[in-house]
Amino acid sequence: MSGAPVARVKRGFGPTIAWSILLIILGLLAIASPLAASLGVVIVIGWLLVFHGVAQLVHAFQSKGAGHIAWKLLVAVVYLVAGAYLLVHPAVGVASLTLVLAIFFFAEGVVDIVAYFSTRTIGGSAWMLLDGIITVVLGVLIWRHWPSSSIWVIGVLVGISLLMTGMTRLMMALALRKLTKV
Repeated sequence: MSGAPVARVKRGFGPTIAWSILLIILGLLAIASPLAASLGVVIVIGWLLVFHGVAQLVHAFQSKGAGHIAWKLLVAVVYLVAGAYLLVHPAVGVASLTLVLAIFFFAEGVVDIVAYFSTRTIGGSAWMLLDGIITVVLGVLIWRHWPSSSIWVIGVLVGISLLMTGMTRLMMALALRKLTKV
C-alpha cells in the first residue's frame, strides 16, 4: 500500500477502533442486563414498524387503482398497529419475539440437519449437522422455558452479537493497522 489510500485507511483507524470498543461495551452491558436489552430491542422494532407503517401510508396514496390503495392502506395499518402495540406493551413484545426466535431456531436447525443428509459426502459437512443439532436444541430450550426465558434470551443473544462484532472489528482494524505500518 502506498500514497493516498494508505493515508485514508490510517485516518479511519481511530473511529473504527472507537466504534469497536463501543460495540464491545454495549455487548457486555446487554449481557449484564438482558431484560433492559430485550426491552430496548423490542422498542427499536416497534419504532421501525411505525416508521415503515408511515412509509406504507405515504406510498398508498401514491399508488394507482383502488385495489392497490386499499391493500397498501391495510398493510400500513397493520404495521402502525403492531408498532404502536410493541411501544405500549414492550414486555408482551419481548415474550412474543422470544417465542418467534425459538420457532426460528428450531426450523433453522431442522433445515440444517436435512441439508446435511444431501451434502454428507462433502468434507466438513459434519459441521452442518452439528450446527443443526445445536440450533434445534437451542430452539427447544428457549421454547421449553418460555415465557420465563423471555427475560434473558433476546438481551443475551444481542449482547453476544454486539460483543462478537466489536471484537471482530477491533481485531480486523488492528491487523490492518499492522499491515499498513509495513
